[in-house]
Amino acid sequence: MRYSLLSLFALAAVACCPQGEVNQAADQWTDAEIEAKINEILPQLTLEEKVALCHAQSKFSTPGVPRLGIPELWYSDGPHGVRAEINWDDWGYAGWTNDSCTAFPALTALAASFNLDLSADYGKAVAEEALYRKKDVMLGPGVEMYRTPLCGRNFEYMGEDPFLASKMCVPYIKAMQEQNVAVCVKHFALNNQEQWRTLVDVHVSDRALRELYLAPYEAAVKEGGAWSIMGSYNLYDGQHCCHNKKLNDILRGEWGFDGCVVTDWGGATNTIEAANNGLDIEMGTYTNGFTESAKFAYDDYYLAKPYIKALKEGTVKMETLDQKARNILRLMFRTNMAKNRKRGCMGTKEHFQTALNVAREGITLLKNDGAILPLDPNTTKTIAVIGENATRSTLGGGSSELKGLHEISPLDGIRAAFPKANVIWSMGYGSGPECYGRVAPSPYNADSLFTEAVKAAKQADIVLFFGGLVKAYQQDMEGGDRIQYGLPFGQDELINAILDVNKNVVAVMISGNAVAMPWIDRLPALIQGWYLGSEAGNALADVISGKVNPSGKLPFSFPVRLEDNAVHSFGEEVVYPGVEKDSYREEYKEGIFIGYRWHEAKGIKPLFPFGFGLSYTQFEIADAQLSQDNLSEGDVLAVTATVKNVGSREGKEVVQVYVGKKDSRVERAPKELKGFAKVSVPAGSQQQVKINIPIKSLAFFNEDANAWEVEKGEYTVFVGNASDNITAQLPLNVKD
Repeated sequence: MRYSLLSLFALAAVACCPQGEVNQAADQWTDAEIEAKINEILPQLTLEEKVALCHAQSKFSTPGVPRLGIPELWYSDGPHGVRAEINWDDWGYAGWTNDSCTAFPALTALAASFNLDLSADYGKAVAEEALYRKKDVMLGPGVEMYRTPLCGRNFEYMGEDPFLASKMCVPYIKAMQEQNVAVCVKHFALNNQEQWRTLVDVHVSDRALRELYLAPYEAAVKEGGAWSIMGSYNLYDGQHCCHNKKLNDILRGEWGFDGCVVTDWGGATNTIEAANNGLDIEMGTYTNGFTESAKFAYDDYYLAKPYIKALKEGTVKMETLDQKARNILRLMFRTNMAKNRKRGCMGTKEHFQTALNVAREGITLLKNDGAILPLDPNTTKTIAVIGENATRSTLGGGSSELKGLHEISPLDGIRAAFPKANVIWSMGYGSGPECYGRVAPSPYNADSLFTEAVKAAKQADIVLFFGGLVKAYQQDMEGGDRIQYGLPFGQDELINAILDVNKNVVAVMISGNAVAMPWIDRLPALIQGWYLGSEAGNALADVISGKVNPSGKLPFSFPVRLEDNAVHSFGEEVVYPGVEKDSYREEYKEGIFIGYRWHEAKGIKPLFPFGFGLSYTQFEIADAQLSQDNLSEGDVLAVTATVKNVGSREGKEVVQVYVGKKDSRVERAPKELKGFAKVSVPAGSQQQVKINIPIKSLAFFNEDANAWEVEKGEYTVFVGNASDNITAQLPLNVKD
């Protein structure tokens, strides 16, 4: 693995924090001790001190109580790494020289790995870097559902399936919080688009809300033990989500959440609702502090002076403040007031290895006729690397922007992996610079880039085309949704022109979203490369060369056309992006049918299905069996199967178990993911897997009873390696 001078300097700088110390188990406060200490502290706090805990004092911190030795809480954007230091009062970068980090792959890539162990490694590594930077709360992971491929922040989330997102987020959360760094799971809830994100008022059925959109948050709280959650900008049923009564009743009343609810920056809109509906900490409400004026300074936040006024006038009860202070102090005892808190470390070889491991296992092979891939690392052929994404940094993207210690580009990775080849590069197309809230024009001449790329393709034996999207406004970026499903910057025309002069083309799509592929039938090989962070080039080269056998699986479906996506099938503004003249009202008419659920229910063939991903070897999934076929709600179903590697290379396969209900009295998807397991199998060998499925996980949300219900009767258990590639269908009966 190669490191830049900057990263080597950083490795030396963290020698004061040896990895062994970071891993050392620490004696922690018990829950009872924490509550006892909070009971001691609360009577000593003045009303003003309690209120001060509830709102920001800078862009990324909230105050403590210095006279009692209670420290400030410091937050950092995530979840792909620790963001560079922001100024105290505005969004400019502070210009520090010691705030570079390991840039980890985007969460779409982590989800594509289907690897729970990697999720834990990821969370632990980010936490260690947060500790080194004195951060207490990391803003992530993101677990919103992939509802439309136009959403600008899909790359920050974990795909279209609530079960996958639920399972993948829990190890991340546990591992991070074991280091006494709090997660802040986001964005609660229904933040499924960036267009009009602060205005859109979502109306969705209770079934879809519970079964899809809230499911990962429920897992984060009940299984992961999340210490904080970030409210979303949008409204739900007419009330902003950061202080939404129904969402708070579910979160705290049903799930037993004892952590802090934090606004997205500027997400609070009403003091009374914020006081009464569970909001604890208000951040970023229309201020750049005392650098401009006092009009929107921190003391004028909704949970600041207006809250004090409401408390003194009796408009809101004092108990609301005491509960908020209690929640915040609990968060502090878990983080910056924890016993034996570790010091952390930044940019270690272990962190870069974790980033590389996640990237390798997230990369997804979507098409391969076997003629090109894997490409012999000793080849002496001419390889034309074409495309701006072969060299463009992928560390931007709004709040998830990172200042990486290094970033290995795909071009650098290819040159290192194929030392005997004649590697030439042509830009091919050009985007503009990253700009928040506007599209920056490209400074390049598109015709010249096009001509030079085709010329390079003619000269080459093999073309590696690196295309896709970029982290910029109206592509993969916070603050705006995509305006087209097709590729930008004339890439479709360029790919066809390259194929006209050279048939040996491998396309690598760098994106966090599905894209249209009108040229797919002409293309021999296709890789979904995601945004892979610091080790992107090394990971992609490892897969292209065959050093690593690809094992990623798509965490969301690729529709052929945008209209094949459930949301866009209706062709109505009311379904997306909302109706401006009707208070930005938006109805989720598709209900529970998003992603593969929609495709299968409507018989629409996707371009690539959920759970799909190829390998350089061949697997067979055989001997699928159920532990029992007649079970009750309290039982656990064990599904076993044998994975046979009948090819010539060692590889990893993901066994996926879906369940469907026959003759249900409610409308259901044909099948839903309920279990998966990833296993490594040497060539010519086999491995047995066992996947446990609690029968209660087969429940639907009964809107009439406002409760979960396991329907009795006949089910079908589907076993395969993709949502549309099922090798066994097994009957299951669920009793009363």
